[in-house]
Amino acid sequence: MILDWPETTQKLSAQLRDLRAGEGVADVMKTFSAMAQNATKAGALDAKTKELIALAIGVATRCDDCIAFHAKAAAKLGATREEVMETLGMAIYMGAGPSVMYASHAVQAFSQFAAETVDA
Repeated sequence: MILDWPETTQKLSAQLRDLRAGEGVADVMKTFSAMAQNATKAGALDAKTKELIALAIGVATRCDDCIAFHAKAAAKLGATREEVMETLGMAIYMGAGPSVMYASHAVQAFSQFAAETVDA
């Protein structure tokens, strides 16, 4: 599967906006958003490290949508390709063969977002 990751995040963001406004789920989404903000803010670990962890978990759980958003955030926070590759090494170690396949998605996603960051 080869995706245009920036386009993917744009489409997903629109779908998530619809979900946030959905009757019966808006409060749940508001709570989830607050949890995400608290979990990703800098503390003992900086925000970039937390995004790299989230990227690894996205790979290990085989979640393309998670890969898209966390690769984008890692690129915006200045993660290097080397940091991403080491992160993916841990994801592969923890997630075995299927994580190898999803790690290839994460490399492609990060590369696309890193190129956008350089161009901006």
